Amino acid sequence: MTRNKPTAKKRRLSKAGKQKKPVPTWVIAKTSGKFRTHPKRRHWRTRKIKA
Repeated sequence: MTRNKPTAKKRRLSKAGKQKKPVPTWVIAKTSGKFRTHPKRRHWRTRKIKA
């Protein structure tokens, strides 16, 4: 992708990058292992972002 992206697209891509992180360990411990993953977790190659 080009280096010069529109600012709005950059913001959407950065938000998607932040959402990709795993569930924190303390959340797993607090919920007794009920929440190990979250539905917004995605793989960069299989699921594309509509940005």
